[in-house]
Amino acid sequence: MDIDPAIAKSLGFPKPAYSVVERERRWLCHEVPRERIVRTETIVDLYVTGARLRLREARPHNGDPAMLRLSRKADVDSRTRLITSIYLPENEFAVLAATLQGVRIRKIRHRLKPLPGVVLSADEFQGELEGLRMVEAEFDTPERMASFPMPDFAIREVTDDPRFSGGNLATDGLPPDF
Repeated sequence: MDIDPAIAKSLGFPKPAYSVVERERRWLCHEVPRERIVRTETIVDLYVTGARLRLREARPHNGDPAMLRLSRKADVDSRTRLITSIYLPENEFAVLAATLQGVRIRKIRHRLKPLPGVVLSADEFQGELEGLRMVEAEFDTPERMASFPMPDFAIREVTDDPRFSGGNLATDGLPPDF
């Protein structure tokens, strides 16, 4: 982990062995580049009220098993966060999904053809966020993140705009100037 241990501890992550560093940038896009899709899944995220917890249900469209997990995230900055997750079987996921209070968002996530050291996904939001399309890139190093150009199908970077984070979209909806 390349995060200062004192910062990690202040964010509630006292043991680095149990957390992962996520480096991510996000852009708005008009359309998803369908020719680059390698996998698609439906995601339902429950952002738990009063906590930095997210319960995620990710169901692949190809029939593979669902990825069900409870995660805790804390931002180091707008592009870097610490994450810890617990992967759950269906029965335990169902208990949490039925009892945790929060706000849900639903989206179709398209995993795009990978690039070296970069994972690209394009999300098409549903429900109250219908019409929002965002591409996100996750990076293996800070250097790769800093040097990565805006994808050719993106229209505007929103990484540093907190209104476009998942939790804020869930609680506040689409920004008025979207």
